[in-house]
Amino acid sequence: MPVMPLSNIGITGIAHCWFKSYLPGRSFEVSWQRKLSSTHTLSTGVPQGSVLGPLLFAIYTTLLGRVIRSHGFSYHCYVDDTQLYLSFRPDDTTVSAHISACLSTLSAWMKEHHLQLNLSKTELLVIPTQESIHHDISLNMDTVTIAPNKVAKNLGIMIDDRLSFSDHIASVARLCHYAPYNIRKIRPYLTQYAAQLLLLVQAMVISRLDYCNALLVGLPACAIKPLQMVQNAAARLVFNQPKRSHVTPLFINLHWLPVSDRIQHKALTLAYKVTSGSAPTYLNAILNAYIPSRTLQSSNTNRLAVPSPKTKRGHSKLFSVVVPQLWNNLPVHTRAAISLSTFKKLVKTLLFRDCLTKPNFTNHLST
Repeated sequence: MPVMPLSNIGITGIAHCWFKSYLPGRSFEVSWQRKLSSTHTLSTGVPQGSVLGPLLFAIYTTLLGRVIRSHGFSYHCYVDDTQLYLSFRPDDTTVSAHISACLSTLSAWMKEHHLQLNLSKTELLVIPTQESIHHDISLNMDTVTIAPNKVAKNLGIMIDDRLSFSDHIASVARLCHYAPYNIRKIRPYLTQYAAQLLLLVQAMVISRLDYCNALLVGLPACAIKPLQMVQNAAARLVFNQPKRSHVTPLFINLHWLPVSDRIQHKALTLAYKVTSGSAPTYLNAILNAYIPSRTLQSSNTNRLAVPSPKTKRGHSKLFSVVVPQLWNNLPVHTRAAISLSTFKKLVKTLLFRDCLTKPNFTNHLST
């Protein structure tokens, strides 16, 4: 790993000296059958037995962002997973060449820095603005042809080209059904507390239902029904109840929110982080504080702006529309919570009370 100007990313002083002493001037030896090889200078990488951890790797690939931006792409980097984003018009015929040029530059940069762009694992996902639009995009690089996929996996989330998340919901439901099925075989030998620990502490079901569930905001109830059925089965398993038993009292006993309310809870938590200034910058661009044109009583109530619809199609399902509406419907004292933990408790209590008072609460859960 060659030494790079760490001062460019704010590392100076003692921290800079530590990095400088750790990386350059290293050597290594190889031991085999009680014999030691001669010493060799380590010009790249880290000493043998060390690991180029996420922090060092992120620092090492910092300049990769400049290369990507020079081609007009936006990007996200998750350690060694780099994702590129590009918006283009449906009639743009230069998209394939534009993407290929960016990937070629990235591949050259990586080779220069002793890295390798894995084209076999590179996925292309095209999300059209309308279902009737079809894009003919194909990339040819180093004898590898990259064609658009219907579904691409992003940090464990299955994202389809229609943003319906039907593939992701089906995948989560399938994985979550597997754990209760196995636990049910030994359930007669477990106490209620032990069964609950298996489901919660070992994160077999609930954590999978909650993982990135804010992406499901705005979906209809029929879309997330498979996830609700999984949660119902988990509740019945904890109390060793038969398959068709009502789960409403079980949810009350466990103090579990239904899946739809868990999604709202996660979305509202993200909204609180935006208003408190602790959210990632990309969320600040989606959710904006409400600033009235003149002084009103609601000026100091910590509301979020609901964007006006540019087009009617699908506008009400957007994250930037649904979340501000949910946030503005919260009581003022809940939005003004002094800490995130307090806010989450208030919101859970509010959602739990509201879902219990719904007339169709029992019918909705007992599926």
